[in-house]
Amino acid sequence: MAMTSSTVTVDVTEYREPKRAVAYWLFVCAAMIFAMVVIGGITRLTESGLSIVEWRPVTGTLPPLTDVEWQRAFDQYRQIDQYKLLNAGMTLAEFKVIFFWEWFHRLWGRLIGLVFFLPFMWFLWTGAVRGKLALKLAGIFALGGLQGFVGWWMVTSGLREAMVAVSHIRLAAHLGLALIIHMLVLWVAFDLLRGPRATSPARKAGLALTALVFVTVMAGALVAGLDAGMTHNTFPLMDGRFFPDGYFDIDPAWRNLFDNVVAVQFNHRWLGIATALAAILFAWRTWRYDGQWTALPAIVAVAQAGLGIVTLLLWVPLPLAAAHQAGAVILLTAAVAAAHAAGDRKNRAERSE
Repeated sequence: MAMTSSTVTVDVTEYREPKRAVAYWLFVCAAMIFAMVVIGGITRLTESGLSIVEWRPVTGTLPPLTDVEWQRAFDQYRQIDQYKLLNAGMTLAEFKVIFFWEWFHRLWGRLIGLVFFLPFMWFLWTGAVRGKLALKLAGIFALGGLQGFVGWWMVTSGLREAMVAVSHIRLAAHLGLALIIHMLVLWVAFDLLRGPRATSPARKAGLALTALVFVTVMAGALVAGLDAGMTHNTFPLMDGRFFPDGYFDIDPAWRNLFDNVVAVQFNHRWLGIATALAAILFAWRTWRYDGQWTALPAIVAVAQAGLGIVTLLLWVPLPLAAAHQAGAVILLTAAVAAAHAAGDRKNRAERSE
């Protein structure tokens, strides 16, 4: 018994600090993904996403550095229909503003890749990451690479004839994959910091809440992609009705969920209210599990719903719209943290395996 106890103690102390370091690194990566989503939201809101019409993963790291290079980039942009139909007459100085946001968005994605890859290699070399953890992190890195392709796939949808913006469906896919990566990074980090926890009824409820938050954010991506927030700027009614006219205008009916401005806004606004109510219910039912964590989604969800309503009523000003998008990621983060905290704690012997 003495040998067994000693062995467990050595295992826990030997790997505690490396695990903590890996967890903190993953939290940094999650914070960078959060910033990436906010930058991407600003890029969409300023209609900057089509200002760079080439995908150059390496040489595109630097912006144009000479007047000739700037003119070339501007001439390329003037060939696409967004310029011809939406921004005809734009000056080079105005082009530089929208170019900055798209360039910065892509640069930040490259920085996330470096901040993930280089420490990952170091932790592999030192043995701080190995086995199943190494496979999990390698899978997350692969998803990050896929995200780059999805981003370009999204941009190409806006370069087609008669298009002035990217596809709202591809925009939602791009955001959705970013949020999935964010959630996976957080979950692994919490496992390392808190220790893995067993599934419990409270954890299942937390995961269900997280899924509801994710669906609500995806509905918000459709609102952003279709500029649906620029219509029906009243609450709680839409043009004096709870259920608006025009909800089923598109045939077949299922397309209204994705392509109808009226339906998309209606769905997002009431999914937001449902999410806030679900978060309050979750906090009430799970307070005995790490209450400071399980109550957090309710606080954030209520604030986020209020911010969304104000943003709608004020016709979507850029600062509030960006704050609302940031709030969505904060809410998703809070839901993941709460779901993890709501798991049943494992004993020391199980955690050391």
